[in-house]
Amino acid sequence: MSQNTGVLFIGRHIDELDDESGHSRSVAATPIGNYTDTMTGTAVETVTLGRLLSWRRTGEPVTRHALPLVLVVVVASLLLWSGIHPYERSTWWMETAPIFIAAPVLFATAKRFPLTNLLYVLIAVHAVILLVGGAYTYARVPLGFWVQNAFHLSRNPYDKLGHFAQGFVPALVAREIFIRRGIVRKGAWPSVLAIAIALSVSLTYELIEWGAAVAMGQGADAFLGTQGDPWDTQSDMGMAFVGALVAMALFTRWQDTQIAAMDRASP
Repeated sequence: MSQNTGVLFIGRHIDELDDESGHSRSVAATPIGNYTDTMTGTAVETVTLGRLLSWRRTGEPVTRHALPLVLVVVVASLLLWSGIHPYERSTWWMETAPIFIAAPVLFATAKRFPLTNLLYVLIAVHAVILLVGGAYTYARVPLGFWVQNAFHLSRNPYDKLGHFAQGFVPALVAREIFIRRGIVRKGAWPSVLAIAIALSVSLTYELIEWGAAVAMGQGADAFLGTQGDPWDTQSDMGMAFVGALVAMALFTRWQDTQIAAMDRASP
């Protein structure tokens, strides 16, 4: 048995010749980290872009470590783009504050309590939504204007996407913590309590918006993103509730599969 150490790549596939076996293995072109594969003469693990992005719905070590690194690079790049010339600097800070709060926590707990790849991807997607909203302000995001025109809406709906994610992602985070920490594991209770946590997060955010409105007056208009809607607070929380429900209805089985794989891989 021999060890062959190389570099993990993403991008276009190339063939790399293995000197000992005479067989080639498919890797990809842009380096993002190191890996070590063991050549046994039987099936050799092939790391490809397709496998990296599909995660095979497992918690396999090679993808479990590589995928978060890719997501960090993507989010950091978008953070730089978003923060260079935002439409309104104070609004940018308020909209992106959750990223600056969550990122240190994720890094600090990455070794002793790594999350499933599913959660890492969803957290990154949520961060992208926040960064785009912070760069333009929610009422001015071009994608929202396109949706508004396409469906003849009375306002830019991009902020509703943000509130949908605000329920969707925290619900799955809470559920994973409940299950893996053994707080609540049986029946529907993990999902029920996860929805409650998501709604609590949404409520807290609306209270922060109310505090900003009281403290800053019209200066908080871009952060609030009400666009003249008197029921904006209620509809925001409603979208968070819908997001949490969709997450529990469509993603719990996928999450359970990854949690089980991580449990099997843990010593």
